[in-house]
Amino acid sequence: MWDRYHEPLSLDAMADSAFLSRFYFSRLFRSKTGTSPGRFLTAIRLYKAKNLLLETDMSVTDIAYAVGYNSLGTFISRFTRSVGISPARYRWLAEHGIPHLSRTRTAGPRRRATIGGKIVLPPVDVPVKIYVGVFDSPIVQGLPASCDILEESGDYLLRDVPEGEWYLRAAAIALDDVAAKPSMRRPVAVGAHDALTVTAGADLTVHLDLHPTGVFDLPILIALPELDNHAPETGTRRGFGRQERRSVRSGRVLHNAK
Repeated sequence: MWDRYHEPLSLDAMADSAFLSRFYFSRLFRSKTGTSPGRFLTAIRLYKAKNLLLETDMSVTDIAYAVGYNSLGTFISRFTRSVGISPARYRWLAEHGIPHLSRTRTAGPRRRATIGGKIVLPPVDVPVKIYVGVFDSPIVQGLPASCDILEESGDYLLRDVPEGEWYLRAAAIALDDVAAKPSMRRPVAVGAHDALTVTAGADLTVHLDLHPTGVFDLPILIALPELDNHAPETGTRRGFGRQERRSVRSGRVLHNAK
């Protein structure tokens, strides 16, 4: 899919290439990636489309066909549903220096939950910044409901998470890559957790081990690193508990990132 995303890949064709039935292929693929082959392919295509929107002057129509869509309308509707705004609007906002490009979920009830735990990096030989957040889909899109930023293995805390089903995702970016364009950043490690059912007022503990990035990992970098610009000033944080103070020392806490 990473090499042939621009081709009209069907589920039957992908299953045949793996010498598996479409049913077993789908089940095995979901067990490895956390999502279906079709959604994984869509995520790659939209990731590539975002790159082209940010880095080229190609028309939206040309980009739609370049990333594998044979219908401009289908491309625009899927892009808008995933990102929250149209491709043209996405490009305009990026060109005008606005880092927050979308929001995919409306505000939840007033009584929120917290999710915390420990993030553990694999051995890496460069300084990193770790972005962790919860999303309403296995595929990272838009801004998370809540997020945290660390600079090493340690405790994270996500505050004000609304009720519902959420997916925990994290990416570690080399510090010398953070300032690059989103499409040029490459994670040195990523991590994910299965769906979490969150109820109002709950305090969930979820530990997350990151692993070196591989081909089975969904695109993640368009959303998370851009959250740097949403960090509140240190002086505005009051009443943090011990765990939150540790997160502030190691990075910057972003609560209620929406």
